[in-house]
Amino acid sequence: MSQREEKRSKAIHYVEQNSRRRRLIAGGLGLGLAGIGAALAPRLARAATRQLRIGYQKGALSIIRAHGTLEQRLAPLGATVKWVEFSAGPVQLEALGAGSIDFGDVGEAPPIFAQAAGTPLVYVGATVPRPYVEAVLVREESGISRPAQLKGKRIALNKGSNVHYFLVKLLEKHGLAYGDVTPVWLAPADARAAFERGSVDAWAIWEPYLAAAQQTLKARILADADGVVKNRAYYFSTRDYARENADLIKIALDELGRVDELAKSRPDDYAAELATILGLPRSVLDVMVRRYTYGTLPITHAILEEQQQIADAFLDLKLIPRKINLRETAPPWLA
Repeated sequence: MSQREEKRSKAIHYVEQNSRRRRLIAGGLGLGLAGIGAALAPRLARAATRQLRIGYQKGALSIIRAHGTLEQRLAPLGATVKWVEFSAGPVQLEALGAGSIDFGDVGEAPPIFAQAAGTPLVYVGATVPRPYVEAVLVREESGISRPAQLKGKRIALNKGSNVHYFLVKLLEKHGLAYGDVTPVWLAPADARAAFERGSVDAWAIWEPYLAAAQQTLKARILADADGVVKNRAYYFSTRDYARENADLIKIALDELGRVDELAKSRPDDYAAELATILGLPRSVLDVMVRRYTYGTLPITHAILEEQQQIADAFLDLKLIPRKINLRETAPPWLA
């Protein structure tokens, strides 16, 4: 073979080797990218279809819904928001147990009943104490002037609501047993009608029904929860949802904190917004807004212990069928 032919043969061999190498690299890269894509696909699909289904009662969450800020903050995470309105806490927790919502707000007592019934809830946030926004009302002309005089009386209240525990502790504070009164289980609208007719002697109720009754029914506050119970509100989820979507829950709680700041710094604006959302007179909301204290807190062991005391009291009164352990409702991130 001539020198020229030898050089030509080596050049052809070099080109063929490089061509094979490029094909192998390209093929390997393609397989690698395909593998990465296959691994990421389920995660991306989940991110693109995540949803935060919020059960709410008219209040702070209504403000967030009206402003649309939660949707704006969750959109970059590929998550959407669905809002479902409820009239009271117990039905919200029923929806949680049925898998219809992922997050909601509720008073002190409803989650105790829900946990006892097997609802897989966890607490993910709490408000500061709010003792002035629930009370026992009597009619202005009523001869009842002290809580001790409730003995033998018919008291309207929503079973399993925050005022249920309030009434238990109020009676205890004034030397009465729970059995000394006759509870009449009525939702707020029906309780108001019964109170107005005089078919009940007193009404244990929360805001905004409380301020509305004072202004339109000439109702008188017999006692509020100051010095009786703390009356926190709680935000809840399920353990599985909270574990997989802690980022969404954190943003929702952060938005609630922003509403707290609005209420504290601009109470008139906050009252005006709530008046529109609730369809109530501005005068009612001016009273209500100033009765609240504002602040959203993380769940702590001390807060769960407060709930344990409520659960134990309800067990003693045979209001729940079994003893429950509030540690089981701690959020996944609480050490």
